Amino acid sequence: MSSLFDQGPPPPCPSPFNMAAHVLAHAPAQPDKVALAVLGLSRAERWSYGKLEAAVRGTATGLLQQGLSAGDRVLMRLGNTVEFPIAYLACIAVDLVPVPTSSQLTASEVAKMAEGLQPAAVLQGTGIACPDLPGVTVIDQPLLEEMRDLPPAAYAMGDPERLAYIVYTSGTSGNPRAVCHAHRAIWARRMMHEGWYGLTSEDRLMHAGAFNWTYTLGTGLMDPWSVGATALIPAEGIGPEALPLLMKRHEASIFAAAPGVYRKILGKGAPLVLPKLRHGLSAGEKMGAAIHEDWRKATGTEVYEAFGMSECSTFLSGSPTRPAAEGALGAPQPGRRVAIVDEDGAPVETGQPGVIAIDRRDPGLMLGYRGAEEETAARFRGEWFLTGDMGTMDESGQVTYLGRNDDMMNAGGYRVSPLEVEHALADLPGITEIGVTDVEVKQDARLIVAFYTSAAPLDEAALLAAAAERLARYKQPRAFLRIDTLPRNPNGKLQRRALAPLWDKANKGPNG
Repeated sequence: MSSLFDQGPPPPCPSPFNMAAHVLAHAPAQPDKVALAVLGLSRAERWSYGKLEAAVRGTATGLLQQGLSAGDRVLMRLGNTVEFPIAYLACIAVDLVPVPTSSQLTASEVAKMAEGLQPAAVLQGTGIACPDLPGVTVIDQPLLEEMRDLPPAAYAMGDPERLAYIVYTSGTSGNPRAVCHAHRAIWARRMMHEGWYGLTSEDRLMHAGAFNWTYTLGTGLMDPWSVGATALIPAEGIGPEALPLLMKRHEASIFAAAPGVYRKILGKGAPLVLPKLRHGLSAGEKMGAAIHEDWRKATGTEVYEAFGMSECSTFLSGSPTRPAAEGALGAPQPGRRVAIVDEDGAPVETGQPGVIAIDRRDPGLMLGYRGAEEETAARFRGEWFLTGDMGTMDESGQVTYLGRNDDMMNAGGYRVSPLEVEHALADLPGITEIGVTDVEVKQDARLIVAFYTSAAPLDEAALLAAAAERLARYKQPRAFLRIDTLPRNPNGKLQRRALAPLWDKANKGPNG
């Protein structure tokens, strides 16, 4: 039996279609229902569906009045505020193409993106790093906020296959890749509502992430709004220790976060009394069995995981109606066609390792990488899109994750290319060679570490400071380790997987 699982055809996307119109379709019927609550410790900022849609469509009018037109790319350099999702949907509403980016990126990292992106405008948040981009319209946050009160723009309806937005993902070549998605991508997420969330219009879904993280943007905002539910987002500065209180106080029925957040909440050791919570959601990286068990004991609820990527969001998951088998990622969601394939794209036998692949016709799959046709084509084998992640599939369709088939790292839910980090740090004074990988520092906790050679030991504090100037925080090594030589194969290629044991050896206790 081959490792191929077909969950039936996905629901066809309507045409004409607009992603923003779909997300806010419930606003006319329930204008007074709370769409979003931004949760502080002493108060909550609430947005009704009517207020939210008015702000989105007013902002869309304002963007057009700035001289932007359909197809223009709009680089989003905004912080962790409600202005982020408002501006994002405003762009899509009138066929501008938003490009959300992490506020942690440095000016040099943004400049590298902008060179290939050629944006027509930048949405600039206060204090958010951005290089000077000659000829590019800059719209600051105060002006964006003023646009909310303008008359509403009409939704631009059209082919669901047309470009809607672009997100960046760390490339194996070391250069961030611009992933282009169609308007239909939001329609495809309906398969996640049943196959992962168990999401209904009555839910109050709290996401622990920031507004400007794509995991929050999709799971925490777009999906709840598209079914008429309420999204709950902690205000900026709220730490993990306060999340259980906010969940209880605001009656969260579903909680979503990266595994590290669950670990930090559980680390306090306090009882978690969450009477309205039905279950939790996790994505970004594999959650350890110990966290699952500790959460279950502390709350009496399960955590359902999902697997996906920037190119296709999530498509494998456990759910309330179909939990993942022990140790597995889960099964293909309804409407998905998934296989484990060999290097030629042929499904392997059940139980055999191979590359996790999804049907190239999946409605949630990207249009391609902008300006990288060859790299786009390289991800396909026949009828399949190859994820680059290894796994096995059992006869029931449950997939077990076996790791990456390359050196990509996972930093708190972000995929990071070691090449990108190495290129950014290779010319630091005193370093002769450098190699980077992520290492497990304790159970279910991984950090990026840089291994370097030099003529003499270097000051680690200075190296860490230099990394902070050049790289977004989630890309920065948390430690530097000087070694005699970098491990290489007979052809001279760096063997990054041989670096982690060097860290373990250097950090063993005196009895290790």
